Amino acid sequence: MRIITGKLKGRNIPIPKTDLLRPTSDRTKESLFSIIAARRYLDQTVVLDLFAGSGNLGFEAISRGAKHATFVDNESEHLNHISQLAETFDVDDQVLTVLSDVRDYIDRQHAAFDFIFADPPYDYYHMEGLIHSIMDNEWLNPDGWFILEHDKRHDFSGLEKCVFSKAYGRTIVSIFKHSDLDS
Repeated sequence: MRIITGKLKGRNIPIPKTDLLRPTSDRTKESLFSIIAARRYLDQTVVLDLFAGSGNLGFEAISRGAKHATFVDNESEHLNHISQLAETFDVDDQVLTVLSDVRDYIDRQHAAFDFIFADPPYDYYHMEGLIHSIMDNEWLNPDGWFILEHDKRHDFSGLEKCVFSKAYGRTIVSIFKHSDLDS
């Protein structure tokens, strides 16, 4: 994987060798960040990367101007990898890693973010609950976006706050907001 554009453009993001990851493909990531760029600036935003894995989405956001990214994952090896990359990329002052189960983190923390990325395992048992936990609490700034990657077994396009849903191969990207996507 590579960082597509911005101050870290072209840098490689190696995959931790845990066999526990299904990283976002470059094609999906490029499409997702094109949607963001067409409607919103990433400059000076605050990002939360849930199920962080390799850190792919959070590092892309930092590269494009996000001022800070919090990476949450329940595997210490993934977070150590992210911390090492942050140091290598010289953005360690913009990165916070949190070792936690995502559900526990969501239940005990409350902070407001401009973008929340979540790329859980496709068989994650609490997928719809995660959406409600984020959207029904104070996790997003008023114009914030919650971006969830999931597979075709789930269809969240009918949920009230789902403003976008599109398939990229087996992966579907659904975006949730408190208002219309273009507002």
